[in-house]
Amino acid sequence: MSARGTRDVFEYALLRVVPRIERGERINAGVVLYCRAHDYVAARTHLDAARLTALDPDADVTGVRAALAAAERVCAGGAAAGQAGRDDPGRRFRWLIAPRSTVVQPGPVHTGLTADPAADLERLLELLVR
Repeated sequence: MSARGTRDVFEYALLRVVPRIERGERINAGVVLYCRAHDYVAARTHLDAARLTALDPDADVTGVRAALAAAERVCAGGAAAGQAGRDDPGRRFRWLIAPRSTVVQPGPVHTGLTADPAADLERLLELLVR
């Protein structure tokens, strides 16, 4: 819990893989979670390659994995994340949820309450992705 002993608001978005934009099919492949009160931003990803190639046998699994790994690096910050890695957690979250790819896309932002953002990130990954 935060110093106030309460549950704090968090925001999250799914990372979705849309291998063939014209078909509109997608699979969930990750979650990005931000909690301002805890100064926390993190992404956890899991790509089910078999599901992806069922939607598109020619999908670039390696490229999708690289894009998902980049989202995790941006959340972690630092030099490995490039220029975005120098931003504060809120700006990194907003950067990640901005649409920019036709293959890996952020979903809508949702909110919740948390005392432990890392635990809720794992819970959401298990519930919505795996």
